[in-house]
Amino acid sequence: MDSLTARLDFGSTVVFVTGAGAGIGKATALAFAQLGASVVVTDIDGSRSALVADEISEAGGRAIPFALDVSDEKQVSDVVRDAFSRLGRLDVLVNNAGVGARMPSTELPRDRWEHVLDIGLTGTFLCTRAAAKLMLEKGRGAIVNVSSIMGLSGGGLYPNPAYHAVKGALVNLTRAWALEWAPHGIRVNAVAPAFVNTALVKPLMEDRTMRQAILDATPLGRLVEPEEVAAAIVFLASDAAAMITGHTLPIDGGWLAR
Repeated sequence: MDSLTARLDFGSTVVFVTGAGAGIGKATALAFAQLGASVVVTDIDGSRSALVADEISEAGGRAIPFALDVSDEKQVSDVVRDAFSRLGRLDVLVNNAGVGARMPSTELPRDRWEHVLDIGLTGTFLCTRAAAKLMLEKGRGAIVNVSSIMGLSGGGLYPNPAYHAVKGALVNLTRAWALEWAPHGIRVNAVAPAFVNTALVKPLMEDRTMRQAILDATPLGRLVEPEEVAAAIVFLASDAAAMITGHTLPIDGGWLAR
């Protein structure tokens, strides 16, 4: 059997990461690059993609940046095709792009609801469909979806119904795709982080009451770091997880154990 080190080696592989301009996506792109992967860095803000790709290149890795709105079907198709033509393969897809709408259901406008679903759910479908077509031709691949503990629980600290709907759907899509493509050598898993130390969570932590509520709900008593989520994503995409598919891995400091 190959050594564990060999199973975590991504040399000669191509990894496509959405929402990679900051937070979990950026940490994930950097982690794969450190392990030898060529990384397709995508973000709706092309300038952020370029900065992350430059950081990888300056560290001796290989990355190509793209501006990508994952809810735009043509853009997704064009970017996946362009990345494939430039790098010659696509081995791993990380579906990280997503947004929320923190407000009560009775106040949530339909356009905000649809925007959250367009990015987090439809965008994940479009990227996965495009990538899976290439993986099916090769007979091998790994897909990791970024869900949330809010996809496995009701949350309860504040209402965010569209986000909950998306993250719950991703958990079951992960199972469905895992079964659909297992006969073709494609594994599909997900991670479900608790509150992560990113710019999106910063406003919540600036509210003293909310900060305490989040920490009280997390048995390990702190936020998840983006690099900790990235490490789990790398593991699930690696050959070290060769017999894991259809699984959603919480990275939650014990949140769901309560």
